[in-house]
Amino acid sequence: METNRREETNCTVCDKPVEAGAIFCPECQELLTALRLCRQREDADAAQPGDEPSELPDVLDAVRYRTRDRDNNAWYVSVSEINGHPVEIFASTAFDRDHHLQSRISNLTTITRLVSLILRNIFMGERLNLEKILTQLLRSSRQPGDLPMLLAGILGNYHENYRRLLQKESVSGE
Repeated sequence: METNRREETNCTVCDKPVEAGAIFCPECQELLTALRLCRQREDADAAQPGDEPSELPDVLDAVRYRTRDRDNNAWYVSVSEINGHPVEIFASTAFDRDHHLQSRISNLTTITRLVSLILRNIFMGERLNLEKILTQLLRSSRQPGDLPMLLAGILGNYHENYRRLLQKESVSGE
């Protein structure tokens, strides 16, 4: 039985030979990626104050990496993607109940939450503001007096509704 489906072996843009299953050659793929990033930047720059990009979908593609720190602890880092661009990063360890790691885990959570906020700004045009930073710091805190809580307390002096935010985040328990 003959089908009308033909397997592409050439780049859709420049007609150079490509690997099986590929649509573009590496050079054209790089160019398309650069154009997509430029367009996203233009869209983000054209956004009006108060405009918010769509929320993150409930389900995202992700890549998980396993790595080790200098003390040979295993860490698992997951990067969630939209259109091949990172928009969130999470890190965890099998030893997260170990009390001597609590401070490191809290700091790592803070780093990954703030990096995720920056990634969404870069690739989705999400606006950054002090309240979003404070929220991520409060959600990173694992115990009173840890570094994320200290940073949130200090930066909270610059936010008029910090007490309300602090109450909201302590109730949500996220």
